[in-house]
Amino acid sequence: MNDLMTPQELTVRLQETGKRLYHHQHPFHLLMHQGKLTPAQMQAWALNRYYYQKVIPQKDAIILSRSDDMEFRRAWRKRIEDHDGHKSDRGGLEKWISLAEAPGVAREEVVSQRWVLPSVKFAVDAYLQFVRERTHLEAVASSLTELFSADLIAVRIKHLNELYPWITSGLDYFQARLTQAPEDVTFALDYIYKTARTREEQENCIRALETKCRILWAQLDAIHYAYVSPKLPPPGFERD
Repeated sequence: MNDLMTPQELTVRLQETGKRLYHHQHPFHLLMHQGKLTPAQMQAWALNRYYYQKVIPQKDAIILSRSDDMEFRRAWRKRIEDHDGHKSDRGGLEKWISLAEAPGVAREEVVSQRWVLPSVKFAVDAYLQFVRERTHLEAVASSLTELFSADLIAVRIKHLNELYPWITSGLDYFQARLTQAPEDVTFALDYIYKTARTREEQENCIRALETKCRILWAQLDAIHYAYVSPKLPPPGFERD
């Protein structure tokens, strides 16, 4: 435990975390990629995931604000622009709204957050709390789910195109993330290699990634429980 891992060894540990805990293996995603979800279930997923998408730039603003390194802030600012948009791009949040609209959800219904399950809010808010309260290094490390997201997104685009043709008009979000996520993870990994100077700090980075993976899993647990099996939404969240 006192020996510092090499960058290669640390990367292997991080990747092993993804293989064990990332939500690509969640039953909800497996059903999605098999074409077994109904339009209503896809709507519920898009509506609930919007809450997470909305929080991403807030999370990144917190991480940025905690750094006194100008170069770090310049690099991390890109993430906020990717989601909030700029003059030449409408941004990930707007693209997610388009994705939610594709299966028939009105924009007003998405942004109202009316259908965001309490458990989803609890999980996402816990992520904001994590990046506020843990070390800056751990907050950065929690973003490393992007190590695995590009592969999942590529699979998802393929299956959505083939199995849910009525949603393909809203896939701009995923197309953009195919290039954005690898760029982001390259910077975050390099930062962790340089900043984690003890074995304990390296282990904390791995635990931070584990926490983020479990937060993502918990969101899908809530959606699956409410709308797939056993189909027991909380009062007021029933959907046809």
